[in-house]
Amino acid sequence: MINRNLIRIRIVQIIYSWYQNTNKDLLKAEKNLLFALQKSYDLYYYLLLLMVELTLLYENRVETKRNKFLPSEEDLNPNTHLINNKFISQLRDNQQFNDYLGERPMSWNEHDVFVKNMLDDILASDTYQKYAALDHPDYDDDKEFWRKVFKQFIYMNEALDDLLEDECIYWNDGIDIIQTFVLKTIKKFSEENGSKQSLLPMFKDEGDKKYALELLNDAIHNEDKYRALIQKTTDKWDFDRIAFMDMIIMQVALAEIFTFESIPASVSLNEYIEIAKFYSTPKSSTFINGILDAVVKEIRTENSIVKI
Repeated sequence: MINRNLIRIRIVQIIYSWYQNTNKDLLKAEKNLLFALQKSYDLYYYLLLLMVELTLLYENRVETKRNKFLPSEEDLNPNTHLINNKFISQLRDNQQFNDYLGERPMSWNEHDVFVKNMLDDILASDTYQKYAALDHPDYDDDKEFWRKVFKQFIYMNEALDDLLEDECIYWNDGIDIIQTFVLKTIKKFSEENGSKQSLLPMFKDEGDKKYALELLNDAIHNEDKYRALIQKTTDKWDFDRIAFMDMIIMQVALAEIFTFESIPASVSLNEYIEIAKFYSTPKSSTFINGILDAVVKEIRTENSIVKI
């Protein structure tokens, strides 16, 4: 589930910190990388938990209204589609979900006002009104309702993004990536799987974890080699004036190009150019594109890299 785009971003950040730290401990850098990736996986569960929390809040509201001293007819006979939503019931009972939260407890209690306001917005929406108007929603109706709600109220929600960034420093990047995986998870759910419905794993396979550690190590161990290639290509520039983040991005990009035969060089170039657009100066992506393109052409001419 932690895809290589997010791994690349984390490695650039870890190596940037590596050079800022006077006590350069590679083992500690590896631990920091895996910890940061673990926190990104926590966010996946935290967003799944948000849907459960919204449902529980609605249940509490309904129960509170029923127990009023003089409840109205609507208080006594509320719409219970949200409470009886089969998709949320399945998620709440999910073994993998509960095991993970048992090992790594998390809660939305500190953000109760935010959750309350989001529930108000959901209940006032056309999406909810159409859902509430259904006579007897089936499993697909229930799942589709939450897919729409997630897309409309949670995905790319700036207020939520700000809250998450304040909650955890490791959530300031890749929020949108994790949110897309929650949407994929909703789509993947099947009623017949019950509580054993599989959630997305932290890594697609062990290969991605190995990729992360190998890329980190190679980028650090072969610093001199990659910087020499960059310096040779930037003979018209003042090498010492290259933005530090640009240097880190190019160093990691070259580590990937040299180390992983199965990843096309063009893919690596595109991914790190995209990283430069968000993490360096406005002109960095163009600069990095030119330098890396020149380096790749040269090492291909010299047969210094082999690609499958």
